[in-house]
Amino acid sequence: MGGTIPISQSRHKKPATLLHTGTGGIIPLQNITVLILAIIFSLLFILALSCSFLGDDEDEPYFKRILNDIEVHNPGIVLLGENVDVDIDEPSITVSWSIIACGDNLELNESAGIHESTCGLPSMYLQFYVDNSPDPVFVYDPTLIPTIQQTGRRRSIENLVRFDSDYTLDVHNARLYPFDNYYLASTLRAVNASNATIPIQKLHTIDQVTSFLVASSDMDSYQNTPNGTQVPTRDLDLWVQRPGQAQTFAFVLFAISWMLTHVTIGHVLLARRLIDTTPKIKHLISTFAILLAIPQLRNSMPDSPGFDDGALIDYVGFFPQMIISALSLLTLLLLIMMREYDELEDNHVTSGITPLPPRPLSPPPPPSPSPRTPKLFSPPPTPTVSLLKPPSLKPFILRTKVRTSSVSMECGEAPHMTDDLNTSFIFPPTPPATRTIHHRSRSSRTRFDSTEPGGQPGVYVPKLSKPNTALQSLKER
Repeated sequence: MGGTIPISQSRHKKPATLLHTGTGGIIPLQNITVLILAIIFSLLFILALSCSFLGDDEDEPYFKRILNDIEVHNPGIVLLGENVDVDIDEPSITVSWSIIACGDNLELNESAGIHESTCGLPSMYLQFYVDNSPDPVFVYDPTLIPTIQQTGRRRSIENLVRFDSDYTLDVHNARLYPFDNYYLASTLRAVNASNATIPIQKLHTIDQVTSFLVASSDMDSYQNTPNGTQVPTRDLDLWVQRPGQAQTFAFVLFAISWMLTHVTIGHVLLARRLIDTTPKIKHLISTFAILLAIPQLRNSMPDSPGFDDGALIDYVGFFPQMIISALSLLTLLLLIMMREYDELEDNHVTSGITPLPPRPLSPPPPPSPSPRTPKLFSPPPTPTVSLLKPPSLKPFILRTKVRTSSVSMECGEAPHMTDDLNTSFIFPPTPPATRTIHHRSRSSRTRFDSTEPGGQPGVYVPKLSKPNTALQSLKER
C-alpha cells in the first residue's frame, strides 16, 4: 500500500569499515621512552650546573689591577687582606695580611710577579703594629726569604710574608640573622730597622668569603707620640654582611616552615569534622612528620646561628612553629582518644540493655466491665520508663548532633507508644464505658439529666419532647 517503495538491502552485507582517529601529527610516546628522556634531561641539568665550577682560573686575579695601579701612581708598602675569617660565635674577625712592595727601589730582587702583577716582596726589614699594640705583631726579614737554586727566584713562604690580625667583632646585630651586618675599624703602622715609620700606601681585602660579603675602605691617618711628634698610619674600615643568596635561602626555608605549621592547624580543623577514627590517623601521621621536619629545615639554613644565640628568626619562627605543631599533634591525639572513648561508651550501653518483647500491632479490646462494679474512667496506661544514655562530651568536642531517642524507641516500641498516646489523649473526652447515649431524630430534642434516684450510677436518662420519637441506643466501649 502507498506509493513508497522500500529500498531493498543487499543480502551479502559488507564488513563495517574501521575508522581510525587521527593524532593530529602528535606521536604518542611509550612509558620507557618518557623515562629515558627524563633521565637524559636530569643528566643535562646536572652537567649545566657543574659548568659553574669551570673557568674560575681563567679570570684575572682580583688584586692584579690594584697592585699595578699603585706601582704607577703611588709606589710603596701594600698590605692585602687575602683572607677574612668571620666567626660570629666567638665573635671575632681574623684578617690574613700579605706584605707586598710596589716600586723598583722597594722590591726584593727576583720577587716580582705576585698576583701576576709587577709588584714583589719588600727589600727592607719591617715591623708591623696593629691598633697601637706595644709589641710588633709581625717582623719581616728579607734575608730569611729562600731562593730557588735553578732559577734564582725568591719563594713566597706563607709564614715569612704573611701575618694574621685578630679583631673583636661587635655582634649587636647578630640577632637579625640572615639580615645581620657587622662593622670593624682598625689602624696599622710599619716601622723599619732604624725605628722610622714607613708609610703604608694601601690596605685592601677580598670582597667575598664563605657565607659573607666583605667591603673595605682605607685612609691616611697619623698618631701622636709621647714626645709630641706625629707618625703616619693607615686606617681600615670593614663592613661584613651575608650574600643575597644566603638571605634568600634562609627566608624561603623560614616561610616554608610557617606554611607547614599552618598545615598542622588545617589537619586539626579537618579531623574535627570527621567521625571515623581511621581518617584521623592520617592527619596525625602528617602532623607528626611536619613536627620532625621543622627542626631539619631550621638547621638547613646557611651558616645558621645556634638555638641558644637568641636569633630573632627563632623567636618569630622556630619556637612558635614547634609549639603550634606540638599543640596540633596533642589536639589530634585528644580527638582520637575521645572518639574511641565515646565508641566504647556506646557499645557498653547497647550491650547492657535487654530488648523488650514485641507487642502486637493492634491492642486487644479491653474486657467488658462487670455491671456490679462500673467504672467512670479507665486508668491511664503506665508509661514505659526509658533508659537514656548518660551525657557525653562527644557533641561538644566532636561537633555531632545529639540523639534523644529512648531505649524503647530503639527496640521497636514506637507503634505501641503511638497507640497508647492515641487512647489516652482524645479531645473531646469520651464518656465512660457504662454510659448510654440515646440518639433521636432531628425533630426531637435530647437532654442528658443526672442519674435517677435508685438507678445505676453512670446511666443517663434522656427526656424527650415528644413520646413517639424513635430512639437508638449506642453503647461505647
